Order: sequence, then structure tokens, then C-alpha cells
Amino acid sequence: MRITIVTGFFLPVPAVRGGATEKIWHGLAKSFAKAGHEVTLVSRAYPSLAADEEVDGVRFVRLRGFNHTSSLPANLILDFIWGLRVAVALPEADAVICNTISLPAWLPWFRRSTGRVAVLVGRNPKGQIRFYGGVRRLYAPTAAVARRISRESKSASLRTLIVGYPIDWALLKGASRQGKSPLRIGFVGRLHPEKGVQMLLGAAELLSKCKNLPDWELVLRGPVSVQDGGGGEEWLRDVEALCSADLRTRLKVLPPEFDRAMLADFYGTIDVFCYPSLSEDGETFGVAVAEAMASGCAVVVSCLDCFTDLVEDGRSGLTFDHKSASPEARLAGCLELLILDPERRRILSARGQEHVRRFDFTEISSTILKDISEFAGAGR
Repeated sequence: MRITIVTGFFLPVPAVRGGATEKIWHGLAKSFAKAGHEVTLVSRAYPSLAADEEVDGVRFVRLRGFNHTSSLPANLILDFIWGLRVAVALPEADAVICNTISLPAWLPWFRRSTGRVAVLVGRNPKGQIRFYGGVRRLYAPTAAVARRISRESKSASLRTLIVGYPIDWALLKGASRQGKSPLRIGFVGRLHPEKGVQMLLGAAELLSKCKNLPDWELVLRGPVSVQDGGGGEEWLRDVEALCSADLRTRLKVLPPEFDRAMLADFYGTIDVFCYPSLSEDGETFGVAVAEAMASGCAVVVSCLDCFTDLVEDGRSGLTFDHKSASPEARLAGCLELLILDPERRRILSARGQEHVRRFDFTEISSTILKDISEFAGAGR
């Protein structure tokens, strides 16, 4: 089959500047090509990357894009312009998978030679699903997103397939566990208010007052700049300034790591992985959570609907109520429990690691290829 994949306007592929979507579809593109399919991946241009090249059997087409902004209306306008630019460059294909907002709404009617249109609904929909009448398949990463799709359009729900986000489970499982002192609590992701970073620091502040704990540290790793999806350097400085002197001695803030093997090794240094996201509308799966589980971390997450496919409280991880009157205390309680109980950490990490095996690239790639064969074949 001839398959085209389109990513968004502000990050390149390979994910040299990060991005879960970009990392995911780069891996899937290589899997599709390895299975014998003709694959084109369209993404944003980047100075160190060629405008048109073939690598690992995948043709990469890179077009001039835009930086992400903090304004949703501005980003939607840029997404529309990006869609127009992409449509001109799309090759003839059997299927085109869009990771954009506006392009799937009109592409099926104006450039049918590009193939049947599928769309990954990577964030909770905000009204756009009703315009996807020509889309053949909607991929939802979780059951929670599928329910949101159904609420916006009953007909679209009949064309929705829950696939999850793929991870390199084999690589992550193979990364060595690097047990060390002090015990490490870790977070990997965009350093942004909606990710619950301030709440995590508040919980760590409470932990720093506990006298019965073994030595521990907190490590935050991810992009900070606004253009990379973070809250900005000034915001982070203000947040760190609120930390007590004791917590600042325990706190490390590291830049993002984009090399897959090195990131897997970093997960291996984490004992307890915490992802306290507050983003009810923005969070849809939790790739970092799945990666941490695959690498053998015991995980703690907020009780967002999107995490229910990943974390079963008390079995494959712990959840806390981020909407409670004292969420920092609840989070601190979960962290304290895992810090004090290494056997519980071991059990949760083992169960979690096995649970996310179903999200390995080979599994997800096989599911999507089978689905594309069915709906693209119907088109022919």
C-alpha cells in the first residue's frame, strides 16, 4: 500500500526537538516501510534535515512550518495554513493519516488522489469532529477520547478505532535498572503548569518535612520554552523561587532528552515516576507514563480519564485525586507510600511493565496496517 503520514506544523521528524506525536509516527512509518509498504512522511522543515530524502525506506518531505504559540486561535490559524501548504505537496496514495485539525475536514473532497483519509485525534476534540464526514477512520488513543468523539458525532463513533500510542517496549524493558541512592522521583514531559509541575513541587515540599524517609531527590526533565510547549523560562524560575531551601537541594531540572536509547537509560534511574497532569482536555494517553512503566518504574498519576487505560489504581500503579481539597497532600501520600515500601514498588512496576506490553510498536503497527488495508481497499 501507499501510505502518507502528516504531522503538525511546529515540530520536525525525526523528533530532534521532541514531540510524542512526531516520535510515534516516525516509528510507525519505519514499521510500515519494513512491512513492505510505500511510506511518505510530511513534517516541518528543520535546518539540519533535508527537504526531501529517503531514510530507512521512508520518504521524508519537509515543508516550512511555524513555531507553536500560547494562543489557541493563533495555533488554529497556523494549522489551517499548514494544511493548505501540505495539500499541495501530498503524493498520490491509498491512505493519508493526518495529525492536524483542519486538513481532514476538507481534504477528502478536494484531493481524492491522496487516498482515503484517516485522522489521529491526539487531543480531546473541541467541536471539529462534526466536520469530519469524509474521514474514513478516526484513531483514538484511549477509550476516554473515543467517548468524546461519540458525544460530538454518533456517525464518527462508528468509524472510530481505539489503538493506543505505541512505545518501544522492547528497548525500554531492556534498559538496565540503575538502583542508586538517593531514591529518585522523576517526571518526564513538558514543563508546563497544565502538567501539574507546581503540584508535584508542592507534594515534594510536604515530603521534605517528613523525617522518617530515606534520602530522596526529585528530577524534572523536559522542554521549558514556550515554542517547545513549555511554560517558559520565567515561569519556571518563579516556580523554583517558591521552593524551600531544603527542596532546592533535592531538586534537579534537566533539559529534554530526544535520543531513544539515552532516554530509556534515564528512565532506568527513576524509582518512582510521577505524572500529575491537570489537563482535562489536553491529555489523551500519557506516552511518558507508558514508557516509564515499560522501563520498570512504579508510577503515580492524577485521576484523569485518559490514564484509566494505563494505570489501574493499586495494581499497575497509583492514582490520586487531583481535584480534591488537598491534592498536594494526596500526591505526597502516594509518593511516601512508595518511598517507604520497596516491595510494593517492585510489584507495581512488574505488573505495569507487563500491562503496557500491548502498546509495543510491533503490536500497534500491525493493528493499524490491517485497518488501513480494509478501508483503503474498500476505496479501490
